[in-house]
Amino acid sequence: MISFNNVSKHYGGQIIYENSSFILRPGDKAGLVGPNGAGKTTVFRVLMKEEGFDGGSITVPEKIRVAYFSQNIGEMKGRTVIEEVMSGSAKASELALEIRKIEKMLDGEIPLSDDEMEKVLYKLGDYQTDFEKLGGYDLDTRAKEIITGLGVMPYDHDRDVSMFSGGWRMRIALAKILIQVPDVILLDEPTNYLDLESIVWLEEWLKSFKGAVLMTSHDRDFMNGIVNRIIEVNNKTITTYTGDYDYYEKEKEIRKDQQQAQFERQQDMLAKEEEFIAKFAARASHAAQVQSRVKKLDKIDRVEMPPEDIVMDFSFPIPPRGSNDIVIMKDLGKSWSRDDKTIHKVFDGLTATVNRLDKIAVVGVNGAGKSTLLKVICGLTEATSGESSLGPSIKAGYFSQFSLDLLNPENTVLEEITQRLPLASNGYIRNLLAAFLFRGDDVDKKIKILSGGEKSRVVLATLMSNNNNLLILDEPTNHLDLKSRDVLLNALKEFEGTVMYVSHDRHFLHGLSNRVFEVDKGGIRVFESNFQYYVEKKKTEV
Repeated sequence: MISFNNVSKHYGGQIIYENSSFILRPGDKAGLVGPNGAGKTTVFRVLMKEEGFDGGSITVPEKIRVAYFSQNIGEMKGRTVIEEVMSGSAKASELALEIRKIEKMLDGEIPLSDDEMEKVLYKLGDYQTDFEKLGGYDLDTRAKEIITGLGVMPYDHDRDVSMFSGGWRMRIALAKILIQVPDVILLDEPTNYLDLESIVWLEEWLKSFKGAVLMTSHDRDFMNGIVNRIIEVNNKTITTYTGDYDYYEKEKEIRKDQQQAQFERQQDMLAKEEEFIAKFAARASHAAQVQSRVKKLDKIDRVEMPPEDIVMDFSFPIPPRGSNDIVIMKDLGKSWSRDDKTIHKVFDGLTATVNRLDKIAVVGVNGAGKSTLLKVICGLTEATSGESSLGPSIKAGYFSQFSLDLLNPENTVLEEITQRLPLASNGYIRNLLAAFLFRGDDVDKKIKILSGGEKSRVVLATLMSNNNNLLILDEPTNHLDLKSRDVLLNALKEFEGTVMYVSHDRHFLHGLSNRVFEVDKGGIRVFESNFQYYVEKKKTEV
């Protein structure tokens, strides 16, 4: 269907990938993976002809309809949510207009000869066939189904899109792609800004989608639930693996071990040949043999080991012990006063205790108040009723979804960390930054030019160094790639303190929790086991 044939892509003198190939076949569900900056988004942009390339060829059949969801969603205003979603299928809207024009002609408004009538009917048949292929006859119904699945509830469907935040507009933009019924969907981080319920819905939708999918995602479980192939962009080349993400990781290690063994065998052979050449180079009696071996070495394809992927490498220091009762909540409630003076109850009647060394996943439907609860516990917003208190000698560190916005954009990375850790030595700070992948000149980068993942690493580096015995984390994996998420997960597992966290990453939820707090307007429900237990328990209640 789509073929990437020996394609090369350069930026100035930098090689992104060289003579690289892959094929996307009908019905394929492929994951596009690789380190940040390896060129994944560039693959999408080249396929969509938004950028050129420097060698090879790309084949996309003319009749193949390709839809592309990127993180650049453009401006939205002047339409309701449903109107905006339906506008994604612009071709269907154009065909609907043409069909209505012909139907008016056939109603006798315009006299037609027999020949004209035959041509009009033939054209109408073509339009109706194309309209049906595009799902035009149930466009409104599908628009409502898709946008509701992505978390925008029916009571918001007729609101103007300009009234929604950037995260919600991302969902609307994604719905505009899904409604098109294309042959191929390209998705660049579609789960960003989605809550857990919407991620599960999207996963099921993509699994049942008949066309081909090529997507990037930092959500391991989401990737595993959908893809049957992995296309890796790394080390200036593109490599294909058959299987899901877990298979890819295992197979990559096997291939790496095989390449290492092959490399070592070749190095041994080269050493022996070079030793022979050096030993007999000056002897006329061995001149022919020496020349033969020199030519042999010149023709050998050298096995090269790719550079190791560099990932974060850190662990939290052992914090001071503190009390056994870390957080005590009694009849805790929170309400907001809206602009129209009406009171919106976020949650009420939350009573629970967080124990020392707990790793608690805070879950609940979108809007239940998970983030608000974490803010109340941290003292960043006051409770409306009841109380929340920290135990004696408890020091809380807080990572919010908006922590990245609190960084000073004009500071360098080094200046930002130095200001946040005023008592730390320069040597400690530089070693800390190196552990979070800021090395050499990277420490002199200004915050304003960093990616979301790089900013997250700056905040996490500060959090790690403040000797907190309670970590309160609101979506800590946002913007982190899969490798960095795994490093953070392992560090939190080993952390000898207490963690409360909100996450929409199921791999992260499964890997860390020993208790689950489910928050809703009626209170808090405590599950005295891990996230897997919680999921199974909820299934039995449906």
